[in-house]
Amino acid sequence: MKKDLLDYVVEKTHEMMEAHSCSAEAKAAGQAWLDAVGTENEAQETEKYIAELEADIMPLDNLIAFAESEDGAKVFGDNAPGVAAHAKEIKAAGAKYCDCPACAAVEAILAKKDEMLEA
Repeated sequence: MKKDLLDYVVEKTHEMMEAHSCSAEAKAAGQAWLDAVGTENEAQETEKYIAELEADIMPLDNLIAFAESEDGAKVFGDNAPGVAAHAKEIKAAGAKYCDCPACAAVEAILAKKDEMLEA
């Protein structure tokens, strides 16, 4: 992987892992990928990492449905209506995914997916 691309993905991976909204699975995949960088396992871990990120990023329609559900109310509490409203607002502006810190970092990484897989 080219150094500038590697540096970018490493930075975004750390942003994702440090985000309060990062899932345990994404955090583990990020750490496994970081641990594999520069080793013979890097290409294989890159594929696994991308697959995990694609599974974890939250599409806005899913976020809206969750925030408006009973389970969403349990997670977001009194903020649930605001989360749903915000998601609807950014969707109307053209966004596809949640803009929490973890999802924003994941979206940035996935935008480089093809370059990552070429390496």
